[in-house]
Amino acid sequence: MVVGDLSPIAKSFLLKDYKDCIKNQNVVKSVHMEALWNPSDPVGESRWVQSVSDSNADGFPHAIVAHALLHEPNVDEVLAGHSQFKNVRGIRHIVNWHKNPAKTFVDRDDLLTDSKWLAGFKLLKKYNYSFDLQLYPSQMTDGARVAHDNPDTQIIIDHTGMPVDRDKDNIDLWRSGMEKLASAENVATKISGLGMVDWNWTVDSIRPFVLQAIEIFGIDRCLFASNFPVDSLYSDYDTLYNAFKEIVKDFTDEEKRKLFHDNAARVYRI
Repeated sequence: MVVGDLSPIAKSFLLKDYKDCIKNQNVVKSVHMEALWNPSDPVGESRWVQSVSDSNADGFPHAIVAHALLHEPNVDEVLAGHSQFKNVRGIRHIVNWHKNPAKTFVDRDDLLTDSKWLAGFKLLKKYNYSFDLQLYPSQMTDGARVAHDNPDTQIIIDHTGMPVDRDKDNIDLWRSGMEKLASAENVATKISGLGMVDWNWTVDSIRPFVLQAIEIFGIDRCLFASNFPVDSLYSDYDTLYNAFKEIVKDFTDEEKRKLFHDNAARVYRI
């Protein structure tokens, strides 16, 4: 499995746990990313997360990216259900497909070209939702086509495009795919999740992917993110964010503010 052994985090991760992770960092707002707690009731997750936000003085989490299967016949009903909750900003439907069964997240390779999925994607505009696109480099050409065909929908590439295969050809495929995605002005990328594809990562091992993502998308379309609790399998929160800070230490203060704060606030409307 791409992420490795999940047993250390196969337990409740509540707001108090998240706040313990971030206590040494100046985290002022957060975004909840769908965790697929109950596939038969995706709206229930938004309902519960909204209740958490409403019940704490700091308002964490300040935005919700909810779950919906875009190719299912009830997708409009699910999207409408999420819209009941004021913090819902967008949708994620993970589409990562890999020819290696140990690396794939879904059982079909055609979601990004499937007519039903594409029709579901077009419904996002109706609700003013963004879309978090979690995919592999081999799927980026199709992902870019979706972005160009839906210019009014903000798309956020998850986890730096997940460069899971590290031979030269696949790294080149990742870079060319990211360039295709960046050619659509409505696409941004989260620089996150690099631990999932490099369990023993170091500052030097992730540096090329961080800097290339920034080079490709530009300062205004990149945002640092934690992917916690999943990335807690590979490091603690301070180690991760201190690594980001080290990599961009020579950037201007304005550039750092965009990467660590402003772009996320704009993209997720918080």
